[in-house]
Amino acid sequence: MARTPLSGTQHSLRAGDYEAIIASVGASLRSLTFDGRDLVVPFDADEVRPSYRGATLAPWPNRVVDGLYTFGGVERKVALSEPARHHALHGLAGWLDYQATDKGPSHVTLAATIEPQTGYPWRVTIETTFSLDADGVTQSVRATNESPDAAPWGTGPHPYLVAGDGHVDDWTLELPAGAVLAVTADRLIPTELRGVDADDAERFDFREPRRIEKVELDHAYTDIVRDTAGFAAVRVTDATGSGVEMVWDAACPWVQIHTSDKGVGKPGHRTGLAVEPMTCAPDAFNAAKYDFDPGLIVLEPGASTEASWRIGAIV
Repeated sequence: MARTPLSGTQHSLRAGDYEAIIASVGASLRSLTFDGRDLVVPFDADEVRPSYRGATLAPWPNRVVDGLYTFGGVERKVALSEPARHHALHGLAGWLDYQATDKGPSHVTLAATIEPQTGYPWRVTIETTFSLDADGVTQSVRATNESPDAAPWGTGPHPYLVAGDGHVDDWTLELPAGAVLAVTADRLIPTELRGVDADDAERFDFREPRRIEKVELDHAYTDIVRDTAGFAAVRVTDATGSGVEMVWDAACPWVQIHTSDKGVGKPGHRTGLAVEPMTCAPDAFNAAKYDFDPGLIVLEPGASTEASWRIGAIV
């Protein structure tokens, strides 16, 4: 019997000039190409997924500060998966092995269950579908609370987009967001919501497309301009004008942008731009702490919620 690769069962999808490979561990977008060109930073099938590259994040994206939160009047603590900053990072589903429930040449549906556990005593089932068509790969995530009590919930993806040759410094970013969540420099703890033009150096303002250059970002944005159907889009292009875009629906009022600053000389350093649409802000499980709405979803018993996003080529 063939050994299962370290990233799990591989699901290859094709449609037109697009090819995608989904790894079952973490329901991860392992690779996505258009006419042979990478649109995301890939990783090998027989490789432990580097960090959260391409993973589906749930039941929270980003961080729970110190792993502590209060929900329904009860204080809870989840394991610290980011010990260097003393936070619980990107939820509990990133290393679950999802099982295929439906599959065709251009789509796959995967399912997994977050079982009740210390710090998150709710059972939530996750069903996610990846589908390829002429516009790229679309992922939808549907969560259902199978518990007798309401559960806190959030989700989002973690792809690193690739515009073309070169690195993040060489690419142009268009991000139509009017507000950014300020964070502490050392631990990235949210402090306040600011206008993107509040910084004198215009570090955060990409409402008009401009080169990223040496800007370093690991920040959540909101107040995002959307089209008449409620969709938002981020576009990353190279010097030729080709590149990649990510589009998401109204279920995600936030997007995290990370310039992949790993340290000069370290693998993955500024090789892709993380664009992470999110249903809620960082540390949304501590919503009562903040003077803005972080978008925490309260999932009632038996209720479901859904969000979706798409990655496609700009040619």
